[in-house]
Amino acid sequence: MSMGVNPRQIAFYGKGGIGKSTTSQNIAAALGEAGRALLVVGCDPKADCTSLLTGELFQETVLEKVRSQSRNAAPNAPVEGIVHTGFADIACVESGGPEPGVGCAGRGIICAIELIERQGIIHDGLDYVFYDVLGDVVCGGFAMPIREGKAQEIYLVTSGEMMSLYAANNIATGILKFAASGKTRLGGIICNCRNVAGEVELVRTFADELGSSVVGVIPRDNVVQASELNKQTVIQYAPESAQAEAYRALAHAIEANERFAVPTPLSRERLREMALSIAEESVRLS
Repeated sequence: MSMGVNPRQIAFYGKGGIGKSTTSQNIAAALGEAGRALLVVGCDPKADCTSLLTGELFQETVLEKVRSQSRNAAPNAPVEGIVHTGFADIACVESGGPEPGVGCAGRGIICAIELIERQGIIHDGLDYVFYDVLGDVVCGGFAMPIREGKAQEIYLVTSGEMMSLYAANNIATGILKFAASGKTRLGGIICNCRNVAGEVELVRTFADELGSSVVGVIPRDNVVQASELNKQTVIQYAPESAQAEAYRALAHAIEANERFAVPTPLSRERLREMALSIAEESVRLS
C-alpha cells in the first residue's frame, strides 16, 4: 500500500541502543531480496546506519565529501561518491556530522538530505526511501524527516523496557505536533524484544493506547550479534534462520500496512501505571 507517494518514504525512530538500525537494515535487506529498489539514508553522525548493508564500518559521509570538495567548486556543484551500493543493490548514504566539538549534528542532517534531493538521488525509480534517525531526538535536524514531510510513514522501534517506551512516547508527541501541518503519520510499533516480563503484551497495550498497532515482533536471538560481527544483516548472514523469517514477516507487514494514525501520546503517569500493572500480572502468573 502507498500513501500517495512514489517512492514510499519511511523514517525509523527509537531510543538509542534499542536495535533500530539493525532492525531497519534487516527490513531493507528483506525488501531488497524481494526485488524492491531502496535508498537507505543514515541520519546519525556516527555513520553506522548502513554498515550491515555495505559491510563498511566507516563509510565516507556526505558531509565529509562536502568538506573535502575543492573550495573553488561552483555553488551547488555535484558531490561525487556519496552513494554506496550494498546488499541486494540497495543504495546507501550516510549524512555524517560536523567535526567533533564543532557545529550542530542536526544541521548536518538537513544539509545532507537537501543535497541528495538536489542531486536526484531520491527519484521515482525507487520503491522505498528509509531514514534511520538518531535515537529519540525529535528537535532540530533530527526532526526533519517528520517536520518537512520527507517521511510520511514513521515506525517506532521499542522494547518493553520503560526507558525505551518513554522514548517512543516522546517521539509520538513529536509526530502529533508535526502531523497538524503535514501528512506524516505513525505507521506502527516494532517490538524488538529484550525478554522482559510481559513485554509483548505491554508493547501491544502501549500501541493500542497510542491509537496504533504492533506491526511486528522481533525475538531476541544470538544470530543477530553473529551477523553484526560479520558486518552483515541476518538476511544475508543466516538467510534460512527463524530470525531472518521474522524480519521478512516484518518487511511484508510494512509493505502491506494500511493503518496510519495521528498518535495520542500517553501521560507519564499512565505509561508507568500500565507497565506496572502488566509486570505485576506477569509475575503473578509465572
